[in-house]
Formats: sequence, C-alpha cells, structure tokens
Amino acid sequence: MREIQAGRVSAAVRDLCIEANTKLPESHLAALRRALDDEESPLGREVIERLLQNADVASERCIAFCQDTGYAVFFVEMGSEARVTGGELGEAIDEGVRRGYDEGYLRKSIVRSPIDRTNTGDNTPAVVYHEPVPGDGFKLTMLVKGAGCDNMSALKMLTPAEGVEAMKDFVVETIERAGPNASPPVTVGVGMGGPFEKAALLAKKALTRPSGEPNPNPELAELEEELLGRINATGIGPAGYGGTQTALAVHVESFPTHIAAFPVAVNLDCHSHRTGSVQL
Repeated sequence: MREIQAGRVSAAVRDLCIEANTKLPESHLAALRRALDDEESPLGREVIERLLQNADVASERCIAFCQDTGYAVFFVEMGSEARVTGGELGEAIDEGVRRGYDEGYLRKSIVRSPIDRTNTGDNTPAVVYHEPVPGDGFKLTMLVKGAGCDNMSALKMLTPAEGVEAMKDFVVETIERAGPNASPPVTVGVGMGGPFEKAALLAKKALTRPSGEPNPNPELAELEEELLGRINATGIGPAGYGGTQTALAVHVESFPTHIAAFPVAVNLDCHSHRTGSVQL
C-alpha cells in the first residue's frame, strides 16, 4: 500500500489553483491560435488576439487570466493500492484551495448556499469527484469553472426513439441559447448515457481533455467534428460579435445507459478554459 501524505496533497492543490488560473494550457493556446487563423471576421480576430495577449500577461505576471476564478473542481483518480495518511483527503484538498486562492490573490466566489449568499471567504468547499482506479497511482485534475459559462449549461432526458439527431439538435440549441453569455469561443463538453447525474458529470469531465484532442472512439470523434462544424455555423462568433469561431472544440464522452433512456448533458467552458493535473 503506497502512502501519500495529506500535506503533499494540499501543496499540490495549492499549486494547481494558482497555475490553472494564471497559465492557460498549451493545448488551449494552440486552439486559440488555430481559431485566429480560421476566423473570417475582423472583429472576431481582434477578440482572439486580445485573448492571446491577455494569456501572455497573465502568465508573465502570475495574475488571474479572468476575474471569475470560479468553482475549484477536482477529479481524483486514486488507485486501490494508495491511501492518504496524516489527514482526510477532502480536508487536504480544501486546505490547498484556501492557500492557493489566498496566496495567488484569486477572487473567492463561493457562497454558503443558493439561499444564504454569505461568502465562505476562501473559495471552499472544493467540488470533488472520486474515481477509483487499479494500482497505486494518485492523480489530481483541476477544472476552474466560472459561473457565466456554467449557467448556460443544460441537460435533457431524451428517449431512444428521438435518438442521435435529437441529441445533436439539443447541443446546438444550447449554444444558440447561450449566445454571448458563455463568453465564446467556448469549449463544449457533451456527456451521453448513464442515469441523469452521470451525463452531467461526463460533460464536465470532458472539458478536462486537452483542447481539440479527439475521442479515441472513431464514432465519437466523428460526432465531435460534426458538432463543432454545426456550432461554428451559427455565426455567434468570438464574444458574440459574429464570426466563424464560436467554439474551439467539442469533447463528447459516453457511458452505458438504460434501454429506455438517452440522457445528454452539455457543459460549456468559456474562452478562459482553465485546467491542469498532477500525479503524486
């Protein structure tokens, strides 16, 4: 059994909070550069140019790329032969978030509840999803999730009779309803299958995949490409000013489901696509 000290987890989370908020992933920067080359609208190109400039400044000065430093969402892949010692895993992650958001001068955005709007003061509690895996590995993946794009997400319980075409229409309609409110160019996570809550979780985790990396399943990769083309044909464009680059990537994840079900969820991430991971 491999032991991982809770203090190591807190330190890793602290670093992830700061790095994810100040340094956009290279895969996302590359997607923005491709979008700049492909954008046909002069105003749309100017928006993307400003985003790339902003990314440079944020990285050089170690300041937040976006003022909305969001929910601290973590996907934890922990092997059955690994365990955290010297503290509880959830508490270790929250301690890392406290330190990261304080030391990184990141905005604290979390309130106690939808009714009690008192700010918790340190951006905790973190949102943590556990995924058991074989072996003794331990991987933390962070997604910084702003509210503007998350508010534009949606889920629909389709029937098998409605099928794939209805799923495609729902994804595109969700983007059209979002318009400029999700701060495009967006990254689109799509989750299909499972019961109600699994589809939403799949859609969110899909956003942690490197920008534009196709699903290894050829059928899903083809679906991603088709959806990206349809979304970019809406003409919403960067920042909603019109153009050909409404989305940078569509990531689809699928999971077994019930014979009577076809759930689909769409989780959007704005131009400020912030994610990172570390293995301990």
